Amino acid sequence: MNLKNYDSIHFLGIGGIGMSALARWFKLSGLKVSGYDRTATPLTHELLEEGMEIHFEDRIESIPGYASKEKTLIVFTPAIPKDHKQHHYLKENGFTILKRSEVLGLLTKNYKTIAVAGTHGKTTTSSLIAHILKSAVKDMVAFLGGITANYDSNLVMHGKIGPQTIMVAEADEFDRSFLKLFPEIAVVTSADADHLDIYGDHLQMLSAYKEFIHQVNKGGHLVIHESIATLANEQKQTTKETYGTNRGQFFASNIRVDHGFFEFDLQGPSLKIEKIQLGVPGFHNMENAIAAILVAAKLGIEDKIIKEAVASFHGVRRRFEFIVRKPNLIYVDDYAHHPAEIEAFLKSLKAMYAGKKLTVVFQPHLFTRTRDFAEGFSKSLSLADEVLLMDIYPARELPIDGVTSDMLFKDINSSVKIRCNKKDLMHKLEDMNLEVLATVGAGDIDTFVRPIKEMLSKK
Repeated sequence: MNLKNYDSIHFLGIGGIGMSALARWFKLSGLKVSGYDRTATPLTHELLEEGMEIHFEDRIESIPGYASKEKTLIVFTPAIPKDHKQHHYLKENGFTILKRSEVLGLLTKNYKTIAVAGTHGKTTTSSLIAHILKSAVKDMVAFLGGITANYDSNLVMHGKIGPQTIMVAEADEFDRSFLKLFPEIAVVTSADADHLDIYGDHLQMLSAYKEFIHQVNKGGHLVIHESIATLANEQKQTTKETYGTNRGQFFASNIRVDHGFFEFDLQGPSLKIEKIQLGVPGFHNMENAIAAILVAAKLGIEDKIIKEAVASFHGVRRRFEFIVRKPNLIYVDDYAHHPAEIEAFLKSLKAMYAGKKLTVVFQPHLFTRTRDFAEGFSKSLSLADEVLLMDIYPARELPIDGVTSDMLFKDINSSVKIRCNKKDLMHKLEDMNLEVLATVGAGDIDTFVRPIKEMLSKK
């Protein structure tokens, strides 16, 4: 199908981070853009200010009057509920309806595409690749799964759209979305078990990753973390580079740490760059930077530009984002929603502020994920001195009998642990003596960031 046949786009779930990047693209391309989302957020407010038409009630009457099945494309996220009225109406009336992943595949298929996959690290890695490309004055477009601090957007662009344009896309494994992409260069940062409600088990998920790797164009290039390099054993038509902190073909040496911020040398058979300064904290971000640097080097970008871009990269909103940074009080917000992510985040935070008391507020995301990884969540959260555990954020899911935050709570070994909900969280925090505070989760816990910041300013 040809996207040029449409003059308007209607998004079901327009406030999603991946959906809104596409919405911004189509708006900048001159199309009428409208959409539905369940709740208003700072992001939907920005989209409204950018000229998009958005409503928050699932009513057929809210579909814009100019929408026609010949000229309006409907884009939906699999996260919308199965009984969605607009979705059913548009489907029954013959509108062309595509998933977000299908539209991303159509947009990128005629361009040199860099696709970044992985259970963890894909947003930071793809955002850093975009920042390096923009710093190198390349014609580029990046569709990101987070709001970059450097550009305050999830759509990053430079130059004109033409034959030389490089597309950067997050390759999301949820719902096998990444199988709609056929990249020139692919990055795979990790492949821990996740989304088992979709895949059934970890082996099925790994099989999907192998399929994604096979979709790299013939003569293309794969950058893959050394711990999962065997996923690419059968891939013969592309070149491959492995990386890690201290293992793989490319690794960090002479690592120096200053309050969690790293400087290191990148070593490898065909590349050596000394004194790379990382502009974002965290052990895991050093590996994300190595992957991004390997992509940039493959594209022929000079070492000097790469180093300057890595040092000036300020990260992604809700990825190790400092909200308050005072000598006597630190507050960090992070999107971590998988046990491995939480462990990496909290270990970095504890290393940065050794000897300080760490208080973590965690909101579990999805009933299925809570059920499948309960033991891992309890173990990783136990790294904190104090844990405030909120109720599960359901997102697209209906409740599952017996699955609650209490499954995690009973096995958390922190010296202080408190069960709380949205109504009493602020009161409980106000009564605590806080030194290093972190809010963690992928649900709507981010709506508490501003109130917590204001409360802390009065302490």
